[in-house]
Amino acid sequence: MENSSQYDLFLKYVGQTSPEPLGIEVKYADGIYLYGTENKKWIDFISGHAVSNIGHRHPQVLQAIKLQLEKFLHITVYGETIQGPQIDLAQFLCSHLPLSLNQVFFVNSGTEATEGAMKLARRVSGRASFVSAKKSYHGSTMGALSIMGGEYFKQAYRPLLPNTYTIDFNEPESLECINDKIAAVVIEMVQAESGSTCIHENFLKALIARCKKHNVLIICDEIQTGAGRTGLPYAFMHFPFFTPDILLTAKGFGGGLPIGAIVANRDLLKAFTHQPVLGNINTYGGNALCCAAALANLKVIFDPKLLATIARKEQLIREQLQHPMIKEIRGKGLLLSLEFGDAILNKRIIRKCIENGLLTDWYLFSESALRIAPPLIISESEIIEACQIILKSINAFVHE
Repeated sequence: MENSSQYDLFLKYVGQTSPEPLGIEVKYADGIYLYGTENKKWIDFISGHAVSNIGHRHPQVLQAIKLQLEKFLHITVYGETIQGPQIDLAQFLCSHLPLSLNQVFFVNSGTEATEGAMKLARRVSGRASFVSAKKSYHGSTMGALSIMGGEYFKQAYRPLLPNTYTIDFNEPESLECINDKIAAVVIEMVQAESGSTCIHENFLKALIARCKKHNVLIICDEIQTGAGRTGLPYAFMHFPFFTPDILLTAKGFGGGLPIGAIVANRDLLKAFTHQPVLGNINTYGGNALCCAAALANLKVIFDPKLLATIARKEQLIREQLQHPMIKEIRGKGLLLSLEFGDAILNKRIIRKCIENGLLTDWYLFSESALRIAPPLIISESEIIEACQIILKSINAFVHE
């Protein structure tokens, strides 16, 4: 337990999301490490849930923030003001994407990107219905919640949006519900919250064919998988035959500051400009400070030298984490999971990892799997150290 007075104040004044918060107190963060009270230190093996993709307080991100602080923070982010940080970030992002993804609409978060993309799909298609996958997670606001792939997290908030349907991830037979009444399918290339389940190529090809047949848009949710996490700028790029109609990015996009984006063809995004004018707006999306941080962040991540290390780091984790209690290692790049087949055991191992100096977590739809998503900058020696902590934590329960 951390400092009791701070912990009590935390419980009293900060809104909670579970009855048993982890309760570790972080005083400082740098690189791949979190530092707490009483000389405590943790390897951040989940990167703030795939946000701190180049670690904490990266010097290039800090420098970009300092430079922007000297200019301006917030001015109106929509309307008539031309802001260099927005333009520079949008241009840089589009330069690393297929030509059809050529315009960026900035938002504040991943869930807001989902909401905006759903509005856009409805507007340009004239249709009202959506399809998503079981065990998918696209955010927690009402529209995004409506297409979440699990009833447990939805039941308390019904009624939600009508006309939403779910398919079985990686099961082509389930695609028959996609028809000419569907505005869009929202899909992940690595289904993060099911425990880092990778999409199968045959399923993706069948999905593309079905959507093309019925003129249905494909919204690719890369909120967790994007910004280099799988070894390419965005995970859909592992499939050269596929470009989504709409791309969603957030989390690791911002370098630690809150920003997200909807990326699409400008012919689609212009639908927000008329009938009604201001068809999708927000107060802070594209904030200058966030854009400056995001650009510096992406310049580090999209460096081919860094991206080229991700596959080897994945391989090293798989090599190091060999243990009879690990049933399976799933995922791609540095978005992986360890499957133990037992939710109670997994959560005990997670607690032991934290005690031993490594921060990890479980998944919304896979409580028996341990989350692995370290900063992309993690070194091979640091990976070995982290894996040794995990193995030590597992071994604490071998003879029980």
